[in-house]
This record gives sequence, structure tokens and C-alpha cells, in this order.
Amino acid sequence: MQNLIASAEVKANSVKLVLSVASTAEELREVQRLRYKVFIETMGLTALIREDGLDCDEFDEHCDHLIVRDADTLKVVGTYRVLSAARAGKIGRLYSENEFDLGRLNNVRSRMVEAGRACIHPKYRGGSVIMLLWSGLAEYMRRERCDYLVGCASISLADGGHNAVAVYQALAGKHMAPSEYRVTPHLPFPIHQVEAALKPQVPPLIKGYLRSGAWICGEPAWDPDFESADIFLMMPLANLDERYAKHYGVVTA
Repeated sequence: MQNLIASAEVKANSVKLVLSVASTAEELREVQRLRYKVFIETMGLTALIREDGLDCDEFDEHCDHLIVRDADTLKVVGTYRVLSAARAGKIGRLYSENEFDLGRLNNVRSRMVEAGRACIHPKYRGGSVIMLLWSGLAEYMRRERCDYLVGCASISLADGGHNAVAVYQALAGKHMAPSEYRVTPHLPFPIHQVEAALKPQVPPLIKGYLRSGAWICGEPAWDPDFESADIFLMMPLANLDERYAKHYGVVTA
């Protein structure tokens, strides 16, 4: 795939990290192996076990894949999958449309980039990797001349959904999108039938979106395959906090 952002390097906690875009079939397989390890093996999703050890679907070939490597080991330690508006137009839909009716967003489709499959190796979750990935997302959006970042973020249902309900209730009042940007889940998670946990534990990815000005665009969808409640998020590029690009002195050309 065409490399749409320049490579960038940061050094944090004595670990040198390199950001780029996957450009070969082998790099894509590295991404898919990391996703499998984090999404399937770590979460114990036995229904999704594959002999090849890859997490893949029909969208992968149409997307660009941001990757972060440990420069010393060359291992891929973080990734984000991004689908440009142009490619979404060619295939006729976004990945999020598997779970949500996005009809109200038709007037801004040509200005949206969809991000998903955010994945970081468990040993590299100190913050540096996600910062670097977010700087790549911002650069990608600027190169694609898109104004909105959209995508789904998941909340585990391992506790029966109590935390998912608590998170939604805690965030909906302050971060709900204007009505013209609301979406509807095809398979709603029954938030009115599950008791909320006493204290919501907001997943780090959702925290990152909201701190940068993202909106929650409606009630969560239920994803039975990944045993999660998924929230559709939308963030104007204008709100994307520049600290994700500057915090670690990232320089792109």
C-alpha cells in the first residue's frame, strides 16, 4: 500500500519506537498476528480461534495500517487500521456499518476517516505507543483532507455488562453528539435491562478519544463475537489535541 505518512521516531523510557504504514504483505501479517494475540488469545475468545493465528477480515486489504515498531527488536508493538473516505466509497460501506446505521452521517461521508482495530502489545502499554499512533492518525487525516475521525470502541462484557452500562451512563450526558450526528445500533446492547456497576472503569482508548473532543454518537451496539458493547465515536480533526503529535517530539516530513 502507498505510504501516506512519513515515518517518525520517538524515544521513551529507553525504548526507541518507529511509526510507519504497512507496505508489504508480510507487514500486514505482522499486524494481524499482533491483533490475534491481543484480541483473541488474551481475551480467550475460543469461538474465533484460527489455525493461522491471524485476525483478519475483508476490510484489511482496503485499509492502511499504521504500525509502531520497537526499533531494537523490530517487533510490531502497536497498530491502528484506517479506512479513507475514498476507499470506503469504493467498497460501499464502513466497517462500523456492520453494527450501526450511519444514515445521518451521509452528508459528511466524503470527509470521514474510519479508524479501528487499535491494538498495543501488553508489554508496551505505558502511553508512548498510543501517542505515536494518534500522531499518525492526525497526519493521515490531514493528508486525506478529511475533517472527521470515526470508529467503534469496545467495552468488555466479561462482568455481565455492568461496567458497560456504567460507562455509557457516565459519559452520555457530557459527551453525546448533536442530534444530526446520532447513529443507531443494529443489535442494541440492553442498557436498560442491566444494572450499572457502582464505579465505571472507562477503557483507556475511549478516554483518549473523549479527552481530544470526541462525541459519543448514540447507545452501544452488542458484539456477540468479541463479547463487547461497542460505542460509535466521532471526532472533528479540529478537536484533535496536538499534544498527541508533539508530546514526544514527533517530527514528520
